[in-house]
Amino acid sequence: MQIRAVDIAKTFAGASRAALNGVSLTVGSGELVALLGPSGGGKTTLLRIIAGLDIPTSGKVFFGDEDASQKTVQERRVGFVFQSYALFKHLTVEENVAFGLDVRDRALRPPKEEIRRRALELLDLVQLSGLAGRRPGQLSGGQRQRVALARALAVEPRVLLLDEPFGALDAKVRRELRSWLRELHAQTGHTTIFVTHDQDEALELADRVAVLNGGRIEQIGTPDEIYDHPATAFVNSFIGEAGALQAHLRNGQVYVGAHPVTLPAASKQTSGAAGEGRLFVRPQDIVIGEAGPDSLRAEIISVRRSGPTRRAEISIDAQTANVEVDTPSSVVYRPGEQVPVRILRGAFFLNGEGI
Repeated sequence: MQIRAVDIAKTFAGASRAALNGVSLTVGSGELVALLGPSGGGKTTLLRIIAGLDIPTSGKVFFGDEDASQKTVQERRVGFVFQSYALFKHLTVEENVAFGLDVRDRALRPPKEEIRRRALELLDLVQLSGLAGRRPGQLSGGQRQRVALARALAVEPRVLLLDEPFGALDAKVRRELRSWLRELHAQTGHTTIFVTHDQDEALELADRVAVLNGGRIEQIGTPDEIYDHPATAFVNSFIGEAGALQAHLRNGQVYVGAHPVTLPAASKQTSGAAGEGRLFVRPQDIVIGEAGPDSLRAEIISVRRSGPTRRAEISIDAQTANVEVDTPSSVVYRPGEQVPVRILRGAFFLNGEGI
């Protein structure tokens, strides 16, 4: 089932600005798309409008060729999974999964035997066989989220919508459930949209990622496109761990202070342009301790452990905006130490636009 949100705008009463500003998004049948961005960016509002839980100020939502804008949640046949699970504490796991079928109108309600078969089948699908008789309070957070997913699937939805599905879980469980959700999606083939503020989650799980900020989509693309070719300064600053250096462009060449920085992709596209901007660099874009004709002077501000490696915060060319760099394990750097660095890659943005 293809989903299309067309020119969606939403302004809540009393709000100083619009929650969504003319957002359009197409999700292909069977595709898994992540809505990624900071709090207040419009992710959950867009998801709720697609579900039918909120009404847009303007714009339309299509399920396939059908205008779903005036249809209820039930008529749209969506499966919605909340961050808080929203399970009924007084019901068993099996009863929670079966709830959406049990409360259907009599004419549409399957026989009790069929409902039970469907519930147990889904519990097996989400790897919770044998827990049908337990209450939600007897389950771990990860297990409860799987029950919530099974309940959403029980009503045979046309699309599956997930709002921060792993937000209430610890990091280890989140990682485990990411892999599981990807496998589940491969098995079921549901058109799926999920909201997250966790970029690792979005990049690992999604076929495509839509980055929202300030009620607009800044960029939509595959995880590789979003990470390797950010279209705006915001996407570059939000995705990965990029630091921003004050820089300027002159005759197609990027400079940090008086030092030219070799950026082949930028140089080809900015010939003749000039102006102030920012050069975004990630830790892996910088090599520390290598002197050469294109090296810059840096000062070590601090050093910390980052998993199996050390990471240094450095000031380049005496700038107040610091960036981070991974340091070789064989060398121990100290705060205040002066070192040469080379910038291998980066993305320069002039006046807020990608170049």
